[in-house]
Amino acid sequence: MNSKYTLIQIISVLLIFSQCRKDKAPPDYGNYPTDVGKIIVTKCTNGACHNSENASVCNGLDLSTWENLFTKGSNNGSPVIPYSSRFSPLCYFINTYPDLGLMNTPTMPLYQTPLTREEVIKIKQWIDNGAPNTKGEIYGSNIYDKIYVINQGCDVVTVFDAKTQLPIRMIEVGSNPDIIETPHFINFSPDGKYWYVVFINSPYLEKYDAATDKLVARCNLNYQLDWNRIIITNDGKKGFCVAWTSNGKIISVDLEKMQVINVLYGLYFPHGTALSKNNDTLYVAAQTGNFFMKIDTALTTHIDIPIDNSGNINYGSSLDPHDIWVSSDGSKLYFTCQNSNEVREFDLNTNSVTHIIPVGTFPQAMAYFPDNNTLYVSCELDNSVNGLGSIVAIDLNNYTTQKKHIGYQPHGIAIDEKNKLLYIPSRNITGTGVPPHHSSVCGGKNGFVSILELPTLNVRKSKIELSVDAYFAKTRP
Repeated sequence: MNSKYTLIQIISVLLIFSQCRKDKAPPDYGNYPTDVGKIIVTKCTNGACHNSENASVCNGLDLSTWENLFTKGSNNGSPVIPYSSRFSPLCYFINTYPDLGLMNTPTMPLYQTPLTREEVIKIKQWIDNGAPNTKGEIYGSNIYDKIYVINQGCDVVTVFDAKTQLPIRMIEVGSNPDIIETPHFINFSPDGKYWYVVFINSPYLEKYDAATDKLVARCNLNYQLDWNRIIITNDGKKGFCVAWTSNGKIISVDLEKMQVINVLYGLYFPHGTALSKNNDTLYVAAQTGNFFMKIDTALTTHIDIPIDNSGNINYGSSLDPHDIWVSSDGSKLYFTCQNSNEVREFDLNTNSVTHIIPVGTFPQAMAYFPDNNTLYVSCELDNSVNGLGSIVAIDLNNYTTQKKHIGYQPHGIAIDEKNKLLYIPSRNITGTGVPPHHSSVCGGKNGFVSILELPTLNVRKSKIELSVDAYFAKTRP
């Protein structure tokens, strides 16, 4: 009996200790992995620092939880970019070791002992592994609605989460890490499954999986450079790459096989490009001159057509059409004329200019919002007391305009129709531009993105800092 009683007592004691261990809560590190959370919570969110109570006076950055880090960001965008410590500004401000990368001031944690070398490495490794939470989840992995922005001066494409309007990835593009290949234009297959990018300083067209943002394939465009456009047919099977030179060219590409099909040479400074509604004709703006080129998609012939109703082709600088947009019904073309500071409407049925709409200085890209039948135009050099650049909204119902000065040297623009937002990359490449919040891993000053609400043009966000020369934007369809 005694031995039986003793055994029962032992089991009871063990159960009590086991229950005690279960009841003891683990440290709360805000859903960060324990080793990372211990650093962030004890050294970054303690006191009057980056926590929910004090974020407003700490650049808007709340590091108290993993969720807040990625869904709230900071006043300048995203401090942490999963898989990329190189482009995560948080790493710049906690680092005091030159061999571990960029160092920015003020050093964080502010007025405290800097992080040890081991702690900095731990944070960088966590980010390079995707910056997962305690469950191993990586923010942005299952997001469909995204906006893509090319950073022309750093061979990187920034991916925005449409829901938070914050950067969630920095995709390094190009085939040669030793040079800046200058990505210039990005486009999507109509089904949104793939995105394609062309380069000024590389002969390759690159194809990426839009779900994973991983490289799928490269196509060598006949070892030639200066590519500024990739236009894609409605079925997603064929692309047309345009090279902007005085002896310009168009190469058609089988996008399924990623192989060159045909080439047309002898085009005069071809730039803005669009397809007809039935995909049998290319319309290409001659960026120097007063005309556009009408080209069959077999790339056999082209016709030069003036857009000033003169009947004469002028190869000297005059209107200098930069971008082109085809109306929804396919009957009209719209050109941004960067030398005359206007948008011209061209009727394909009458082969004549039907409207001339003055906009701002040096108009560049266009984006159309069907909800209010409005065409938005970026004017890169439109000067004002608040900066350099504007967005002009053209109401195509009555051709009235509204202007909003925003950003600094805005160029390519993109509309998120679902959330009724306009994304505006700002190149910010002149000496008098906006001072960057943080350094760049590439030479030059960081560009940024501003976001406007449509149709009001109220500012949703401004100065979301990216990398060098934020040049062009595209929304995933």
